[in-house]
Amino acid sequence: MKAKAKSAIIGKMKKREEYDGMDRPVFVSLFSINDPHKTDEAPKKRYDFKEGIHKIVLKNLEVDYLLVGHDILINNLEEIEFFDDKEGHLIVTGKQGSP
Repeated sequence: MKAKAKSAIIGKMKKREEYDGMDRPVFVSLFSINDPHKTDEAPKKRYDFKEGIHKIVLKNLEVDYLLVGHDILINNLEEIEFFDDKEGHLIVTGKQGSP
């Protein structure tokens, strides 16, 4: 999936049931502003990966780790691309500009 966005938050979905093994459901939320966690801005789009993800691989991106929610924040995006591979990885790459 390739999309235009200013920022993204990537995180693990809340635990609703016990999970077997190492896989967890993951979400990617896209926003039209930087630092959306500091506002009440709703995502412009959200993508859910409900099964099979055990690792997030970030390539060539400057990211922040939000301790409170255990989420990954990516600001200053021009575009983002992400996909899940057959090995249980969520691969994330994109282009970042200046703020």
